[in-house]
Parts: sequence; structure tokens; C-alpha cells
Amino acid sequence: MFTLAEENYLKTIFHLEHDSMCEVTTNAIAESIETKPSSVTDMVQKLAEKKMLTYKRYKGVQLTEEGKKVAAGVVRKHRLWEVFLVEKLHFHWDEVHEIAEQLEHIQSEELITRLDQFLGSPDFDPHGDPIPDKHGVLKRTEKKLLSEIEKNEQGVCVGVKESSPEFLQYLDKKKISIGTKISVLGKEFFDGSMIIQVGTEQFFISIKIAENLYVQTS
Repeated sequence: MFTLAEENYLKTIFHLEHDSMCEVTTNAIAESIETKPSSVTDMVQKLAEKKMLTYKRYKGVQLTEEGKKVAAGVVRKHRLWEVFLVEKLHFHWDEVHEIAEQLEHIQSEELITRLDQFLGSPDFDPHGDPIPDKHGVLKRTEKKLLSEIEKNEQGVCVGVKESSPEFLQYLDKKKISIGTKISVLGKEFFDGSMIIQVGTEQFFISIKIAENLYVQTS
């Protein structure tokens, strides 16, 4: 059994490892969960004692196989609950993250197994993030940030890097969601802003928006 704080740390490190594919610094963890590096050091030492991770001072942390299993289980529960909330209870995609943050700490494995079966074993959550399978395996998909594609290229939105309600509500206003085709009509060399087309609409987006949208290109 782990505390909510311990599970949240393991989940955060799991995400950071998945993004960087290397050891995670305590500063990166502190920035991600908005706390002091000294607090992170205390927690990672506790988790190291529980064999959930290895910690090398001045280098960073790395989850052990058992740590990855526990963290992937928390991520799996979070993303399955998000699917349930959107598909079955008709919450909007900008409403579910905070609720799933609470539900992800439920310990019943039987409940999660039945939830997965009830939902048809989905591969992705409503934000396009892959759902770890029951063995903790997380699928990797070929994708890139919209900011990385060039003028006259197009891609299909497959995920969001930023999942705050404000950002998702902005995307709703622009009619951008998972599966939306986005064409880049122009790109400013100076600041990376873009003119894009979504359906029949054309509009400017900032580099900040482009850096938070994942697309797949053909």
C-alpha cells in the first residue's frame, strides 16, 4: 500500500521518464508537481527505501521495475476513469482530469478489470494519451508537435501536451479535438506562429498553442 502522495510521485516520475527516456532530475519532479526540491529529495529517498526507484545524488532518479508497475497502474486507472466519465457519464474532456485524479487511487484491481472490460479495453483516453495495459505496457505512437510541421503540411490531432481546462476550452472554440485534420497554411519565421485551417475555417495560432498539440502526419 502506498499513500496518495507516494502514488502521485511515482506517476509523475513515470511520465517524465516516458518523455525523456533517461534519469529524471529532482528539479524536474519539483517543477512538475510545484513543490520544493528539498521535499522531492525526502520523498524519493522514502521511495528508494521501498525499492520503487533508484536515486543517485546530483544525477536523478529512475523507477525500478516494481516502481514502473505501480506507477503504470495509477496511470491506467486515471485514464480508464477519464474514458468512463466522458463516454458513459457524458462529462466534457475539460472536466474529467480532476475527478480522475481522485478515482485513480482506488485500490480494487477487480473493479479496474471490470471497468476496462466494460469500456471495451480502450487504447487511448479522451485526450489522446495511451492507456497502459494490465501488464503496465504503454504503447508508443508516432506523433509530433504541430509546431514541428512546416507550411503546406497537414496532420491529424492525436493528443494534447497541455490538458488544463482553459486550453481544452480554447480548442473547443476553435473546433479542434482528437481526430481533427489541421492544415498549416503559413508559418512566421520570427515567432513560430501559424495560419492553420480547420474544416472551412482559417485562423492564426500562437507558438504556445502549436507546441501543445500533437499530430500525426501522413
